[in-house]
Formats: sequence, structure tokens, C-alpha cells
Amino acid sequence: MRVAIVHYWFVGMRGGEKVVEAILDIYPDADIYCHVCDNSQISKKISSRIKGTTFISRMPWATKLYRNYLTLMPIALEQLDLTEYDLVISSESGPAKGIIISPDATHICYCHSPMRYVWDMYHQYRNRASLLKRIVMPAVMHYLRMWDVSSSHRVTHFIANSKYVAQRINKYYCRGATVINPPVNFGDFEVSEEQADYYLIVGQLVDYKKADIAIEAFNQNGRKLVVIGEGELLGYCRRIAKPNITLLGSQPASVLKEHYAKCRALIFPGIEDFGIVPLEAMASGRPVIAYAKGGALDTVIEGKTGLFFNKQSPEAITSAILHFEDTAQTFDSKVILEHARSFDTKQFIARLSEFINSVQE
Repeated sequence: MRVAIVHYWFVGMRGGEKVVEAILDIYPDADIYCHVCDNSQISKKISSRIKGTTFISRMPWATKLYRNYLTLMPIALEQLDLTEYDLVISSESGPAKGIIISPDATHICYCHSPMRYVWDMYHQYRNRASLLKRIVMPAVMHYLRMWDVSSSHRVTHFIANSKYVAQRINKYYCRGATVINPPVNFGDFEVSEEQADYYLIVGQLVDYKKADIAIEAFNQNGRKLVVIGEGELLGYCRRIAKPNITLLGSQPASVLKEHYAKCRALIFPGIEDFGIVPLEAMASGRPVIAYAKGGALDTVIEGKTGLFFNKQSPEAITSAILHFEDTAQTFDSKVILEHARSFDTKQFIARLSEFINSVQE
């Protein structure tokens, strides 16, 4: 059986790329296709299997400005000749599933998220765009929505990375999806006997992750907060942060590992489709204080591995922190770690293999 994997772009090693690596553990000889690839930013395991890129990779400064070519990506995908493959697995949170395959082949789409900027977060993205983009976005996104729905019918089977994403697939595509949570490599993390007195935020500093709201909460409650990550809101967050808040920007894995292990708890204020970060914290034995919506509902167990708050506001976050501090002694790092291990890479590979075998029979 000849297998192809189609991913949107390879410009770093984040959750979607980790899924592709795990798929390669099942199909090590699979060929990989994408729009754009920066080999210096990805693992050798992936780069060694890149078979082709779309014409987007030949556009000016493609590895940096690839998002600006979004409107061309549907056309670019359809130029990929995948007719020789028996099984095509698309890794989708941008334009990846719209490939054309032979009628007797199977197309399984592992969906990290329907495109946020096209669907549920369209108005947020448009409100924050430049004047020119705000003018052209209505027409462009209308076209992309029609293509996105049309291309969803080219998929034989959908897999969603969380119940939240499965709901959105049903909402926008009117398709069912099997939920298989993405993999986490727990060998990268460890539990520490030493605990520091800071809380932790990890992730890109972009609007929908709501780190600024958490910073406002810590400005008010005076507790120590460490923020690891960079993004368009980094400068703003630094301007509003009081001295009890430390913004470290992007950090190497060793620094991240240490901060996970020693923090009091992870603060997770945004809505994620799944969210690897809470599991990384739990793999370090640390509880999670999360907004009660999105993928966090798949991973955090109230009162056992963390706590939820029901409103994205500084007051709600502070209230959850106070509740956590009153009950901190009830959280057992060993129990938290054991729960996290149910999401490890081996479990993902087993579940995905079982699913593929069942639909191929």
C-alpha cells in the first residue's frame, strides 16, 4: 500500500508536526507533501520524507510570508498528483485536505481545526487586520468558505483531535468525526520535588490565547507569574506587566522543562482546539487552571488534575487561583502524571493504527 501524508506547511515543530512524526512511525515509507517547507526548522525524520511542495514554495519569501498566499493554496493543492497512492492522510488546520486522489483510494483527514480565520474567529481576525485586509477579507473568506466545505466532501473519514473540534467539523462540514487526541512525548518532561512560588503561562502571545487577561489578573493579585512564549502581543504584554510578572520570550526546551516542573500551576486562559501545553504541564506533575471551554475539557479533570474557571476575565482567573491555593494539597503529582500518560505517543499510534485498519477492511 502506497501512503502519502499532506500537511499545510513545515516552518517549525509544533503540535501538527508532531502528529506527522507519529504517523511516520506507522508508515515510515510514506511520502510527504506540503505547501512550504523550511528544512532548517523541522526534524530530519520529516525532512527526509518530503516528496514535493506546491507552487506556493516558489513564491517570494515563501517560508516567511506563506500566509499571504492563502487564497492561492486551494488551487495549489489541486495541482498535486496523488493518484498513485492507496491511502492519503491529510493533516489539516489550514488548506491541506483539498487534494484530489483516485476514486478507489482512501482519504483520512486528521483535523487539528477547521480554519479559525475562515469560520468562528473570522470577525476577530478581521477587526485586527490592516485597512486593506479588512476591505478584501469579506470576498476572500467567502470564497475560502465555499472551497473549504466543498473540499470536505473529498474526505473519506474525518478524525478530530478533540471533542471540541469534532463539534466544529459537524457544524461547518456536516460530517461526523472520530476523536483521537494528538500525541505528547512525555520523555521530554519530568516531575520535580522542588516547587517554586510562581505560576506559569506557555504559548504564543496572540489574541485568542488571552495571556493579556491573565497578566491583568496577576497585576491585580500580586502573585508571581512567568510567561514563556513570543508573538504579536509580546510588546504589549511587557508594557502592561508589573514587576511580579516575568516575560521570558521564547526559550529552549531545557528552560521550558524546568519551569513546567517547578511552577505552582499552569494558567491556561484561552480556547484551544486541543492544547498540548496543559498535557506538558501535567506530564511534569503540575496542575492546570484552565478556561472551561475547548480542548482543555478533554484533558483536564476538575479537582484531580486541575481546576476550571468559566469566564475569560481577570476576576475569574484570580478567583480560580484562590480556590486552587485553598485546595493545593489535594493535587497529587503522581496522579496527574498518570493521567497525562494516557495521551502519550504510543497510545496515539495504537488508536490511529486501529482506526485506519478498521476503515481499510
